[in-house]
Amino acid sequence: MNGMKIALFGITGGTGLQFGQQALAAGHQITALVRDPARLTLAHEKLHVIAGNVLDPEAVLATVRGADAVVCSLGNTANNPEGVVTAGTQQIIAAMKQAGVRRLLVVTSLGVGDSADQVPLAFKLIMKTALRKVIADKETQETAVRHSGLDWTIIRPGGLTDGPLTGQYQAGTEKSIRAGRIARADVAHFILAVLEQSLFVGQAPAISG
Repeated sequence: MNGMKIALFGITGGTGLQFGQQALAAGHQITALVRDPARLTLAHEKLHVIAGNVLDPEAVLATVRGADAVVCSLGNTANNPEGVVTAGTQQIIAAMKQAGVRRLLVVTSLGVGDSADQVPLAFKLIMKTALRKVIADKETQETAVRHSGLDWTIIRPGGLTDGPLTGQYQAGTEKSIRAGRIARADVAHFILAVLEQSLFVGQAPAISG
């Protein structure tokens, strides 16, 4: 299935950028919302950049309008307000409903929701301390997605690295999949496969190296 129109949120992040590159290489069109376009290292004739904030309803609506699917790879960075991932995702869901777009793919993390037992004990402790606010934001983000009424898929990667695309990874809804290290390029590869083949609708697959 070539030539989809994809709305992408989070293209300046590691996974979002990898997904953008792979989706463009596969012949898809991307409209990406970017707070600071000067930070974007990707240029392509099929990439349309909208300057704006994910908390701005008009900018989000302009990004999703006419899309076949939406990919959300929002992250918490130091200069973002607390809870921005959930708040941004809620704006995306509202805009999708307004624009009549059904398909939503959201990247969260292994350890969130019912995948808590798929991460090592050491990471569980970090999740409850240093990453407490980040994980809480992803928990409420997942809840918003699950209750959106859209054709959603939540993708939960293990520990992210900047390694090369290998295509060698475990992915699925089996609780036996444990959080291992996984290249952002491989996560992007899986997101694209889920999108192109309409996999895991209404499910939250894990992906691990």
